[in-house]
Amino acid sequence: MSVRELVVLGTASQVPTRHRNHNGYLLRWDGEGILFDPGEGTQRQMLRAGVAAHDLHRICVTHFHGDHSLGLAGVIQRINLDRVPHEITAHFPRSGQRFYDRLRYSTAYRETVPLTEAPVDSDGVLASTKSYVLGAHKLSHPVESYGYRLVEPDGRRMLPERLASYGISGADVGRIQREGALGDVSLDDVSEVRRGQRFAFVMDTRLCDGVYALAEGCDMLVIESTFLDGDMQLAVDHGHLTAGQAGAVARDAGVRHLVLTHFSQRYSEPDEFERQARAAGFEGELTVAHDLLRVPVPKRR
Repeated sequence: MSVRELVVLGTASQVPTRHRNHNGYLLRWDGEGILFDPGEGTQRQMLRAGVAAHDLHRICVTHFHGDHSLGLAGVIQRINLDRVPHEITAHFPRSGQRFYDRLRYSTAYRETVPLTEAPVDSDGVLASTKSYVLGAHKLSHPVESYGYRLVEPDGRRMLPERLASYGISGADVGRIQREGALGDVSLDDVSEVRRGQRFAFVMDTRLCDGVYALAEGCDMLVIESTFLDGDMQLAVDHGHLTAGQAGAVARDAGVRHLVLTHFSQRYSEPDEFERQARAAGFEGELTVAHDLLRVPVPKRR
């Protein structure tokens, strides 16, 4: 059975706390692992969460502030130490190439694994596989930042009552799926579109068009809520969102499961983030993330 879940490695913003490590998020999607924003301490958090370097297939960095990228050095060296046998691709803003290079080669180590670089410099598709299409949208932050969106291709759901009404059963079900028709009966007559799952990862940003484009129709939205609504001006000044803004985005975008994260160290009461997101009108499933949490992606509709 395929596994689709978010493994939360860290949830702190600029300054880690006793209970919150710097950022780090692993999305398990069928047989692949996509690591988002490995901040300082990510390698150790991976060990605590039972995540191995062999689980990684892509690394996606939204921007090059330290709490989102300082863990790159350790993760890359661990990939090489463990001699990961498959290709790993790194996505990051092209404007931060010099930071990526410094982190990748910050100390001496033996390179044993080819790491493919695929920098991002505009909105659009980054990669297409059988299981998903990975895209990016630019966000609004003091340094160039991109959010990531993963979309599963739509499939077909066979309708047993329709199949039975046309007398189609056994091997003929597979045949009509492969060929698109069986005699005068088309695939559309006995099936319907099964909407693919959608996941988005939105970190440091003010409200902007990119936030809404990433969140639209998502089954799971992982989004920063650095500040509470009472500190709205701080959020605007520093290029961040509040809990209420994150909830409103999820409400307007039709998100099914909202995951709030990236919390300022000034707050010690996580329940208030949920209250403010709910007050903004979000009625779907909501998780206030904590370190080492595992959150399953909602089942298909």
